[in-house]
Amino acid sequence: MADVALPDLPALAQHMRDELERKKFVLLYAYNGVGKTRLSGAFRDLGRVVDADGQTTQRDTLYFNAYTEDLFTWDNDLAFERKRVLELNADSRFFAGLRELEMEVKIGRLLARYTDLNFYIDYERRQPAESPGEPGTPLPPAVTFFREREENGDPRPIKASRGEENIFIWCFFLAIVELAMDPEIEAYRWAKYVYIDDSISSLDEHNAISVANHLAQLLTSVENGPRVVVSTHHVLFFNVLCNELKNKAFRHFLNSGVGPGSYALLDTTSKPFLHHLSTLVELHEVQASGELYTHHFNMLRRVMEQTANFLGLEDWKTCIKVADVDPDRTLFTRMIDLMSHGDYSIYEPREMMEENKAHFRTVFRRFVTAHPFNPALFPGMEQRAGDP
Repeated sequence: MADVALPDLPALAQHMRDELERKKFVLLYAYNGVGKTRLSGAFRDLGRVVDADGQTTQRDTLYFNAYTEDLFTWDNDLAFERKRVLELNADSRFFAGLRELEMEVKIGRLLARYTDLNFYIDYERRQPAESPGEPGTPLPPAVTFFREREENGDPRPIKASRGEENIFIWCFFLAIVELAMDPEIEAYRWAKYVYIDDSISSLDEHNAISVANHLAQLLTSVENGPRVVVSTHHVLFFNVLCNELKNKAFRHFLNSGVGPGSYALLDTTSKPFLHHLSTLVELHEVQASGELYTHHFNMLRRVMEQTANFLGLEDWKTCIKVADVDPDRTLFTRMIDLMSHGDYSIYEPREMMEENKAHFRTVFRRFVTAHPFNPALFPGMEQRAGDP
């Protein structure tokens, strides 16, 4: 399939829908900032009908993106600090039929793949009554998390970490996708399409494989069902999905086009995706932003190994560029070795200390400037005085 230039987001979204008439899946890889989340909104809007009051009367896309998390908000019980719960936006159609469809069982089965966190959903929450005998004002349904129970068997509520909350919301969404794929379920029969944008960020490589493999298994578990778009900035996640879905999916690299607001859709269906180059671009972005996590050392080492193999070098350590008498070679080698073999959690990625961030930036800068990569991939990255 040829590469395509598209003038704006609506045209790109319509192109995605046209492709889904021919194949069940479309996979998109794009760097952060290109417009993946905006594209998911444009895709949704093409199938949405809104009345004069601004209310949605018809839709066809079940989507997961950065805004999905906004449907969940913490009630931190600031007055008593006893029971912190994650409230659900009861006005959203995202939560249609939760109680009747026994969602807790479905979510729990999925969540158990990733964490030992337990939960229950309280559908009968009410504010304390002002007068005895009154029922109190109804509150939105909410999720209570726990790991331990009191002596009487009651759960001991805890506040889940940010990462645990993210994986819970992801499993919540997967449970809804399962319902949308079931022709016997009326609540989500309107979902002709499923659009997944950047499902979980900050995955290390092992867990990117696990989550992508699990998602592919779910999406291919039925012959008929919603057509699916998955967009991501995570290189390995994209590659695993490509390998799992094979010829069932169109595969594209999405980038900004020549004109303002335009897009270039580069076909990767029939040619290999340059994993190592995309990984380097991603590492360039995160080191510039400061959002560096320990598993980024692992990603850098993998690219060094690939580069050493391609150039016929002895091993990846040769790619660490230092002056002949520079003692930093041993420091950098040991640091990359250590940081590449830790047991880093899917839902608790560890941010680097500032000192390690500085070392990472030095190793990365010397690596990309000393080898014949296209400098246009790394704007602002230049050799400095003292670099070999």
